[in-house]
Amino acid sequence: MNAVTESPWTAEAPPAADAPATSAKPKIEREAHKLEKRLCREVGRAIMDFNMIEDGDRIMVCMSGGKDSYTLLDILRKLQKRAPVNFSIVAVNLDQKQPGFPEHVLPDYFKSIGVDFHIENQDTYSVVKRVVPEGKTTCSLCSRLRRAILYKVADELGATKIALGHHRDDIVATLMLNMFYGGRMKGMPPKLVSDDGKHVVIRPLCYVPEKDTARWAQYQQFPIIPCNLCGSQDGLQRVVVNEMLREWDKKFPGRIESMLRAMSHVVTTHMMDPKLFDFQNARATGVANPEGDTAFDHEEFSAAMPGLPGLQVVQIG
Repeated sequence: MNAVTESPWTAEAPPAADAPATSAKPKIEREAHKLEKRLCREVGRAIMDFNMIEDGDRIMVCMSGGKDSYTLLDILRKLQKRAPVNFSIVAVNLDQKQPGFPEHVLPDYFKSIGVDFHIENQDTYSVVKRVVPEGKTTCSLCSRLRRAILYKVADELGATKIALGHHRDDIVATLMLNMFYGGRMKGMPPKLVSDDGKHVVIRPLCYVPEKDTARWAQYQQFPIIPCNLCGSQDGLQRVVVNEMLREWDKKFPGRIESMLRAMSHVVTTHMMDPKLFDFQNARATGVANPEGDTAFDHEEFSAAMPGLPGLQVVQIG
């Protein structure tokens, strides 16, 4: 058994003593149990891979009222019970004073599950509507305002980590957005330090597909709060990219997973950024280089004829 499966972060929680046998459970309960195991495993794996949570951490879980943030809070609380380190959780919602926002929903939910929470009231809605011209997307300004406020709240609450509910599909979509519209290879990191060096942001759902958070929200019947300020605007570039990814996922299962995996297997010598590799001074040295032209070959190709440098596989037909 490898180290990953033995870790408390990824190991399955022991069943309750009075729990009925899995085979006797109705189909929907068995499916929910499998999904819970998968969510806990993938979140635990992300925490391990990127050292997201350490002993003594106070995790500020940012709650929007959407399916992803509910799932994040729920799974972190489950993992907290068997984690190899001690950490605390505080759920935080930024009430941006959107018209019709149901202010009671999140506080009532937090009280019902017994989690420590804080509601931050800031009228960013009025600021966004005043500054952004009618018909223009509000996402960029809203995001900046929200980030600044959440950093301030993290300081006030003594939070050592800020947990966001971005999932696998969000991360891949961000990469595609930056490629298509920004002309740069930039994604959404699973862990980052803020520009001022004071805050650590983590994304424990980075391995979790959106369809799993959507399904878990249905099973758990979370009181979802829709966002009518930014996410529902028609014509957003992110909406277009998300629709494209969903279509790909239907036609080509596994493509999104492959794209996410590619983000952690970057061969800088085979890109075009002179800041990452010194192309100007690249010279033949006569010394073998594992990052040379064979770095591009698929592993099985390189293993086929190990004595030939720069082996290329050509199909003739």
